Amino acid sequence: MSKYYYVYLIVTKRNNKLFSYVGYSNNISRRIKLHNSGKGAKFTKGNYWKLIYKKRYKNKSIAMKQEYILKKNYKLRNIIKQKFINE
Repeated sequence: MSKYYYVYLIVTKRNNKLFSYVGYSNNISRRIKLHNSGKGAKFTKGNYWKLIYKKRYKNKSIAMKQEYILKKNYKLRNIIKQKFINE
């Protein structure tokens, strides 16, 4: 059985503004639960996060590289957020 890794984008609304967070994990549902329970990344504590994007990769190193690219690419993050808003 092969283990997949996912790059994901989650969003939350604070003061009528949409904030996003990018991460990677081999178990997205567990990771989102950690974010929403205050045990995820420091930036995500105290908010309710919703998964709006995920992409699967075959190995951890590729997922980590793609996570870094998406974290730094605010233009692409905003495009994904706009698609979420318009749904």
